[in-house]
Amino acid sequence: MNTPVIHTYFLPSLLPDEPLGETAVVIDVLRATTTAAAALHHGAAGIVPVETIEEARALAKTLSPPPLLGGERGGLPIEGFDLGNSPAAYDERVRGRWIVFTTTNGTRAIHACRTARQVVLAAFANLSAITDWLAARRQVALVCSGTDGQITLEDVLCAGALLDLWSDGDPSSWQLDDASRLAHDAWQAHARHWTGQTWLVDQLRLSRGGRNLTGLGQTADIELAAQIDQYPVIPRWHWPENRIVLDV
Repeated sequence: MNTPVIHTYFLPSLLPDEPLGETAVVIDVLRATTTAAAALHHGAAGIVPVETIEEARALAKTLSPPPLLGGERGGLPIEGFDLGNSPAAYDERVRGRWIVFTTTNGTRAIHACRTARQVVLAAFANLSAITDWLAARRQVALVCSGTDGQITLEDVLCAGALLDLWSDGDPSSWQLDDASRLAHDAWQAHARHWTGQTWLVDQLRLSRGGRNLTGLGQTADIELAAQIDQYPVIPRWHWPENRIVLDV
């Protein structure tokens, strides 16, 4: 198979019943996949993504040495956890540490992709690293996490940016489903108005996820998530071990 076959799913609930195939790319720009890239970029040993708070607390008690607990619910840090879901918090303090991590949308989307043979995590923060990694892949599912079961602009734009960069702006020879074409068209339509880094920040602020973070007073995370290629890493989820580590 020489021509890439790309499917894009704007929500995990839209994933098909059959296995995803070769490669799935999970996108949760605000903020889980951005935060995972930040953690691994700053030297975290790895991340264990779980779907519930109870599972995170129970698992942390079984691990030695004790991991950090990170994540959010409703965008806010979880009581008793070491870290929230702000990429800025995953700095030198995570070096060498394992992190048990749970979020409202992103970690659920990761687990929804367990039928793919390979799963990586993408955001604007590691856009070029992921597109370089995808160069040899020919069957790919781009999976947007969304927010509370609703499609989010920031994830759709990131999917479109991946397609645009990967195809050098012209995926016309690829086999794209309609959602992939919509994502690519959305990115190109918005990117025509690019006037510097603030353009993407403005788009993320307008998104569902961005509006949620603004309401919580966490606009700094929006600006951080809009910094393209700041964390040039490839977070790869290994299932059934349930570990996100650097792909090397």
